[in-house]
Amino acid sequence: MKKNIVIRIFIIVIMLINIINPSYAIEELKQGDTLSIQDCIEIALKNSYDIGIAKQYVEMYDARVGESKASYFPTIGASAGSDFASNETKYRSSNRKNFSAQVAINQLIYSFGKVFSQVKMQKFYKIAAEYDLEATILDTVNNVKNAYYGVLAAKANIDIQKANVLVNERQYDRTKAFFEEGLVSKIDLVNQEVYLSDAKINLVSAENTYQNAIILLNNAMYVVNAPDYQIENTETFNFKNNYAEVNLLNIANTKTKDDGTVEPTEAVLTMQVEKTDILENYKFTKYPHTLEESIEIAYKNRPDLLSMEATKDAVNEALKYTKKEYFPDLTGSVGYNWQNNSYYSSNGVSIGAYLSTNNLNFMETKLRIKESKAELEIAKKNVDSIKQKIYFEVQSAYINMIQLEKNIPLMQTKVKQTLENYELADARYEVGLGNFIELQDAKENYNNAQRDYVQTIYKYNIALTDLETAMGEK
Repeated sequence: MKKNIVIRIFIIVIMLINIINPSYAIEELKQGDTLSIQDCIEIALKNSYDIGIAKQYVEMYDARVGESKASYFPTIGASAGSDFASNETKYRSSNRKNFSAQVAINQLIYSFGKVFSQVKMQKFYKIAAEYDLEATILDTVNNVKNAYYGVLAAKANIDIQKANVLVNERQYDRTKAFFEEGLVSKIDLVNQEVYLSDAKINLVSAENTYQNAIILLNNAMYVVNAPDYQIENTETFNFKNNYAEVNLLNIANTKTKDDGTVEPTEAVLTMQVEKTDILENYKFTKYPHTLEESIEIAYKNRPDLLSMEATKDAVNEALKYTKKEYFPDLTGSVGYNWQNNSYYSSNGVSIGAYLSTNNLNFMETKLRIKESKAELEIAKKNVDSIKQKIYFEVQSAYINMIQLEKNIPLMQTKVKQTLENYELADARYEVGLGNFIELQDAKENYNNAQRDYVQTIYKYNIALTDLETAMGEK
């Protein structure tokens, strides 16, 4: 009963949110809007066809509860009619007109618990439908979160690729200047042109990935023909643009060493290596629950498990109802009738009580009891099966989340290390101590480390969302 009250409160809260503070409807999305993850969830909850269908199932089972309670109320029957008869013989003829009317009220007095079991059965089915609605809401929220984080990851990757293009453009300008002064060979310039082209291709690919991610988010929100909009960062997924200013060395300032080699007079890192701090103010908090605690929370919260348990209770009440079909119904009746014809008129009141069975077939009832027992065993097996499924879902999601949780600080360190290596390689190349391949390898390692870092954060958010969903939390 407490679970039923909690579900009802949850549904009422969702409805009140939509009434008091309505979320974006499809037609309310405007060009240039900026949506938070909660905005997207509210849009999906409002537009979801699956949620609408699940709500109708709740309404349907609520009506069935009322229908089963209707047996406690009296039934009224009434009829009226007239007939005419004419009879002629050799000796005489006669005509008869007859008018009649009847009204009766019937009331079930005692059904030996059949109606009570039927009402409880429908109540349990309604509870199951409410949990099914909550499960549908949970899946909808999960889909939106996954799509939302996918857009954030794609957006971050665009920024990485933009920074990479900018770095390669700077590198190309510097290499071209060095080539024109005779400080580097033609092959270095050609290779840098190739790297710049690759960077631009990767940017186009990243932008395409972003567009596909937006389509997935629109689909998760059930929004068709959505205008262009932006989404906000989340606490666990903040990123920013931090492009460095171009400050190329004036390579006319060179000097000739004693051995005849030419080098710049300023041995400094003039290109300003791009430090793209993708994640800003990243709040990383270790997950507070153990695996065992997470599983216990899932057993208490998972709506599909609670729905199946309510279905099991409904099937159990159906079995009780079938067993009680051996017993008769005790009903009472009060009626009034009136009749008037050519010969006499009459009226009267009738009161009675009756024990009756509804075409009881002992063999059929016995087999129906056997069928109901089998259905009850199936329901119990389904409950055990869902519990096992939940255990492995939570376990798998938990292990995946913990692994990614451990990877985050390692990826942070890797980004710092590749940045330091890139800065050193750039400085060496600037003064002629390093070669072009060494510089490009260092740049690619730094770019890849940033991309892998963003992917780790993305996967962590997805894993955390999947774990919360597996635990029945939103």
